[in-house]
Amino acid sequence: MRQAVSDLVFEAVIQQGRRTRYSLSPNSCRGHQSPYLARPGKQEVRMSAIDLYVGIDVSKATLDVAVFPSGETWTSAHNESEIEQLTTRLGQLRPKLIVLEATGGLETDVVASLLAAPLPIFVVNPRQMRHFAKGLGLLAKTDKLDAHAIARFGEAVKPSPRPLPDEQTQGLNALITRRRQIIGMQTAEKNRLGTAPEVVQERIQAHLAWLHQELDTLNDDLDRQVRESPAWREKDALLQSVPGVGDVTSHSLIACLPELGLLDRKQIAALVGVAPRNHDSGAFRGKRCIWGGRADIRAVLYMAVISASRFNPVIKAFYQRLLAAGKKKKVALVACMHKLLTILNAIVKNNTSWRSSLTSDS
Repeated sequence: MRQAVSDLVFEAVIQQGRRTRYSLSPNSCRGHQSPYLARPGKQEVRMSAIDLYVGIDVSKATLDVAVFPSGETWTSAHNESEIEQLTTRLGQLRPKLIVLEATGGLETDVVASLLAAPLPIFVVNPRQMRHFAKGLGLLAKTDKLDAHAIARFGEAVKPSPRPLPDEQTQGLNALITRRRQIIGMQTAEKNRLGTAPEVVQERIQAHLAWLHQELDTLNDDLDRQVRESPAWREKDALLQSVPGVGDVTSHSLIACLPELGLLDRKQIAALVGVAPRNHDSGAFRGKRCIWGGRADIRAVLYMAVISASRFNPVIKAFYQRLLAAGKKKKVALVACMHKLLTILNAIVKNNTSWRSSLTSDS
């Protein structure tokens, strides 16, 4: 770990405006002395003149924290009292940005505490973070190394802080996630039922009956939450005015894509992952394909497009035109997902229900 930290090279801005390059190598003439310590005859480098970036690696039991470029590190227990102390300590540091890696929801309590401070927060995708660490040459992986890489990511990329969804939106998102899990269990049990011995078939059928009842209860809870919020109720009405968009698609978009209507068509397509990506090199021109984004939203859009390709006049005509041009069905459906998302984004942005003329502006 010490060797990895010693490889960090950073620049500090001193009061005269010169940029002095420091190396933390233990073999350098400075040894382990901090570059921020005042030296006789030298101008003191003040921490307040330097933007600090904090990386936090979250695990179930601990929070590993690293500060860049100062190199300060510490580990806190992942509990309520330690999170409060961490929030206070980071508030005193006044960092430019605090970056955490998404960890399956384990980071939520930490993010909520830091936002309440308030402190600038960004939650990074783990895959993006790992690619960045590999780009730095950090092939080893430990919690402390990850914290340093996360802090370096904040300094290098400088992502814009994102607000945490409010408690009501988080609750709706949890219900959507649970509904998806119930449907997955239903599919697994139905597959087992076809090959299961007779002695366990009755138990599987009983479980399927319970899952069906639980799914109905979840659907009712989702409908009630949307109806109780005037803003959601209005947004739900706008989305469901589009032929092919039903309760599941609308509720999923409200809960899992709050950016809908706030971004332009290119940004929202890239965020969801339905924008075709180039794959070119020199004279080579590879096939365009979609990659990344929010898989959960793509799943509900795909099911919506299956319906829209039959009952939505605009999507149906677009789909038939792509097939007539020789496109494969799956490629045509993905293109329809892109178009449907663009239409939905325009509808929410303009606060106008469905009409065919909207597509002329898309």
